[in-house]
Amino acid sequence: MEYELNDIRSFVKIAELGSFHEAADALHLSQPALSRRIKKLEEGLGTALLDRTTRKVSLTSVGRDFLPKARRLLDDFDESILNIRLLDLSANEGLEAVLRGEADFGINMMSGQHPDIEFVPLVSEPFVLACRRDHELAGRSSVTWSELSDYRLIGVGRLSGNRMLLDHALSGLSWRPQWFYEVQHLSTSLGLVEAGLGVSAMPSLAMPAEDHPTLVSVPLIEPVVNRSLGLVYRRGASLSPAAEKFVSILLEQWPQ
Repeated sequence: MEYELNDIRSFVKIAELGSFHEAADALHLSQPALSRRIKKLEEGLGTALLDRTTRKVSLTSVGRDFLPKARRLLDDFDESILNIRLLDLSANEGLEAVLRGEADFGINMMSGQHPDIEFVPLVSEPFVLACRRDHELAGRSSVTWSELSDYRLIGVGRLSGNRMLLDHALSGLSWRPQWFYEVQHLSTSLGLVEAGLGVSAMPSLAMPAEDHPTLVSVPLIEPVVNRSLGLVYRRGASLSPAAEKFVSILLEQWPQ
């Protein structure tokens, strides 16, 4: 059977509206062009799908049987092309997923260069101190890294992209952070801070809103450590339609 999705879509639209004229307007086609699509579909199927008179359009018995199948075919096609799945992965896992083609793109930090990855920067954010509102450092305008030596520090594991970035940025200091707790996710760090088990160095965008009842952020200085977040693509790879739409919306909304 030789037929195209546009022909099937035209048939479904006529069946739904009961009118060639209205269907042509909805599809932005002329009525002759729409008629040619239906004729080609019927010829491909070898049977009539529509009974047409000067006053109305109705489905033949074959047309009534074909309509739910046509709708299901279009739904399956739209879902496979336009649907998008979001993966919640660590920075390293996300980068690997992009490299293997399991993800069209990622929103990731740039901690190094890879010949097969293209990075489009979106924002540069500083690391801040996360602590409870009742902590003695909470009211400070800023805190130096070396001042954290007296407190229990909560950090992410050494294989984390954020941890590697911090270790590199702080390598020139005479004092090195001693991580009392090491966790896998930034959200876990915040949970431990909220429970009063210590303080943590967090990217500013990972912090909750300023009106959070328990947690507060304080700028970390000497040095100020920033991380760059952006889009990562596999070089030379094409994005799916859904991914292209997602990226365009993201780039439109990001300045806000």
